Amino acid sequence: MTDTVDTTQQTKPQDQGLESCISRLSEERIQKVIQGVLENECGPRMKTYVETCIHCGLCSEACHYYLSHDNDPHFAPVGKVKQTLWEMIRAKGKVSPDFIRKAAEIAHTECNLCKRCAQYCPFGIDIAYLMTVVRRIIHKLGCTPQYIQDTAHSHSVTMNQMWVKGDEWPDTLQWQEEEAQGEIPTLRIPLEKEGAEILYSVIAPEPKFQAQLIYQAAVIMDVAGVDWTMPASIGWDNSDMAMFTGDNEVMGRIKRTHFETAARLKVKRIVMGECGHAFRSVYDMGNRWLGWKMPPIPIVHAIEFYHEMIVEKGLIRIAKKYEPTITLHDPCNVVRGGGLHEKARELAAAICENLVEMEPNREHNYCCCAGGGVINCGPPYKMKRIEGNRIKAEQMFAAKTKGAKVMVAPCHNCHSGLHDIVHHYGVGLDIKFFGDIIYEVMEKPE
Repeated sequence: MTDTVDTTQQTKPQDQGLESCISRLSEERIQKVIQGVLENECGPRMKTYVETCIHCGLCSEACHYYLSHDNDPHFAPVGKVKQTLWEMIRAKGKVSPDFIRKAAEIAHTECNLCKRCAQYCPFGIDIAYLMTVVRRIIHKLGCTPQYIQDTAHSHSVTMNQMWVKGDEWPDTLQWQEEEAQGEIPTLRIPLEKEGAEILYSVIAPEPKFQAQLIYQAAVIMDVAGVDWTMPASIGWDNSDMAMFTGDNEVMGRIKRTHFETAARLKVKRIVMGECGHAFRSVYDMGNRWLGWKMPPIPIVHAIEFYHEMIVEKGLIRIAKKYEPTITLHDPCNVVRGGGLHEKARELAAAICENLVEMEPNREHNYCCCAGGGVINCGPPYKMKRIEGNRIKAEQMFAAKTKGAKVMVAPCHNCHSGLHDIVHHYGVGLDIKFFGDIIYEVMEKPE
């Protein structure tokens, strides 16, 4: 396979949690929940979007699901709204349990909330917002797909998405500190340091599955001479799947805990690891649910932080630039949502010998098809997700023909989704974080 990819036959996913919920729904309850959300939680923003849309379909070409399914109109952004929210509004909430099943699958597994379509709409309609309204209704009906609902339950109980227990977190930090001291004997991972310049915040998969990323971050911080700390208790995880299930109440609890932890430690700012959706949750959604237009403590994504240390201040010197040719994946939530595309390229130029661009790129880049909570809907929808992003595989193949050996993807969900696409379609690109490369090429103490 070199240029294009064929889609395999989809099989209907079996989601026991969703099916169990659907079997218990009555049309009366459905109508009550839909009308309650539309009348009490949605204001002029949704009214404007719904009444402005002229059904022109210009958003279609923006959607990776639409393009990957040979321009099937059911996968067009406007088609997804028509099959879900518009029908709820037209019918005044009088829809069937089978309708709710289909709406749950569309909103949770056929839309990544990537907002690429908003750039193609002549009126700037935010279809991702409309899909979150559908997810809110689904949540209040108790019909969220089982795997992502389990993750939201983990947030609610443990304030992290991986059921990491209270003692496991500081144990992992101590373990990574001891590992790093084999390389830099004086290195410490400071816990609960009041008044530090930076609170470094990660997502729960790092201590659970990717502890080496904490090791690398500790080395980077130490060599750069950063005044930093990490919390020893809850508030360390900045991920937020409740944001994607429509459970706004739990989303608010998670974000309040995160900000309160930073305030308790009196840090100057929060630096986040390489995650896109977590950045969105503290910079664009969770903070606003809590009533803050902007976060109460400044938030800096890893791209911006690395750029500051390497490009702007020279706190980290590069021993030898990374030699394999890279291509750069632009994560939706830090590029379309955060505007960090040029800083990402300046950082790449400072640490890598050669960069070839994927086309399209920057704010027009295709989504990884894992974000928006879609990958967290779990194994029942894995192939639906992979087949829904054939266009991304073709984009990566094109970059490979230009010489790319490695894809840099500064986002955890992007990593997971892109790994699945690379494996399924046989693309043959390695995938790395910026932190992986910085750790490899930076000067370290003798």
